Amino acid sequence: MKLIPIQTGLFRLDGGAMFGVVPKNLWSRTNPADDNNLCPWAMRCLLVDLGDRKILIDNGIGDKQSERFFSHYYLHGNFSLLNSLKENGYHPDDITDMFLTHLHFDHCGGGIVKDAEGNYNTLFKNATYWTNKEHWKWATEPNAREKASFLKENILPMEESGQLKFIENEGEIFPGFSIRMYSGHTDAQMIPFLTYQNKTIVFMADLLPSTGHIPLPYVMGYDTRPLITLEEKREFLDEAAEKKYILFLEHDYYNECCTVKQTEKGVRLDETFPLSKITS
Repeated sequence: MKLIPIQTGLFRLDGGAMFGVVPKNLWSRTNPADDNNLCPWAMRCLLVDLGDRKILIDNGIGDKQSERFFSHYYLHGNFSLLNSLKENGYHPDDITDMFLTHLHFDHCGGGIVKDAEGNYNTLFKNATYWTNKEHWKWATEPNAREKASFLKENILPMEESGQLKFIENEGEIFPGFSIRMYSGHTDAQMIPFLTYQNKTIVFMADLLPSTGHIPLPYVMGYDTRPLITLEEKREFLDEAAEKKYILFLEHDYYNECCTVKQTEKGVRLDETFPLSKITS
């Protein structure tokens, strides 16, 4: 198994939205904001190369929406999905499995592209696009609160192409690649657990966006069921501290990976490091 971080872009989001009820004077210690209260965030995906299978976990925001849409998210930096794949020696046609933790636009937008005629097509022509039935229903029949995060042009072309498949159960879906489902952020978000050289690496998606979200009350305002998030985080972080999981952070602007430890105040950050410390 080869594990390769794929940097798809950087964006900015309101710090208050990202940390919910936690006061700014607390969350700004780890995630300082600009004069508009915006904090920078990554859209860091992960390529899992199993030789015969090349599995991409999430694919970023893409570039097909309008200028007005992107003006709300302040994209910056030089990262892109295609460039990152190319720099690591891969082409979109190499991807056999496009695994989507969930279908919010910043996690699945890069997997669908718009052609010169205005048609929406899958970027990964040879890939199966994976989600699950519960989350697909949630995304295609969205509630009013979450509707703006589920864009039909990002989602429906997966089904129209015939490339969409559903994962039925938790557990191993590829060799060394297992998933669990969490429903605090959005219904049936799928979190990958990867077995790599006797270590467990967990792709955190929006269960834990950054190291700044490790304390239990630090729950995003975007989460649809924050009290469920609280319990999911508690259970997961206790396990991660006990079993020394390596947490791969999709949205943390500053840190690629971290570990956590138990303290008298509960689970807290232990170490931060790039994934290459484990894989090189």
